[in-house]
Amino acid sequence: MRRLFTALCLALAAVSVQGCATPRYNAEMFDVDPSRPYILAPGDRLRIIVFGQDSLSNSYSIDGSGQITMPLIGAVKAEGAATQALARTIEARLRGGFLRDPKVTVEIEAYRPFFILGEVGTAGQYPYVNGMTVQTAVAIAGGFSPRAAKSYAVITRLIDGAQIVGKVPITHPVRPGDTISIRERFF
Repeated sequence: MRRLFTALCLALAAVSVQGCATPRYNAEMFDVDPSRPYILAPGDRLRIIVFGQDSLSNSYSIDGSGQITMPLIGAVKAEGAATQALARTIEARLRGGFLRDPKVTVEIEAYRPFFILGEVGTAGQYPYVNGMTVQTAVAIAGGFSPRAAKSYAVITRLIDGAQIVGKVPITHPVRPGDTISIRERFF
């Protein structure tokens, strides 16, 4: 009986100490190849320039259905495409009876926002800043609350159409559209 009680106490102590350990970081899951092009999604705002056609050149936002709507050609699917691929799609649509040899460039004017929840000053939606980390995102949201776990965050990210959730260090880069959760510390 005494051995069972001791074994139970040791197991309980091991579980509680494990909960205090620094969470593991799975680099393969969240690291993005820097040579891989940025993939457009709803919430991104684009600057589309059709050379020689000032009436078609403008800012366009990708709507909730993943499309932009341009004069002459109407709705064009932008979600899931890189900027160069979208430019080629627009050129092809314009070439189909509207312009002889259109030249189109697509630039990202504003990235979709990121979201931050949990133990921060003001949780919510914020504009994405290029090159930001979790620590920068926390600063934008008013800093850590007194109860915050300050060494890691939980990020939810859409990767190749699948929603991935994982613990990352506070210095990890944030991507447009990420949801960052700052957890409460136990001690």
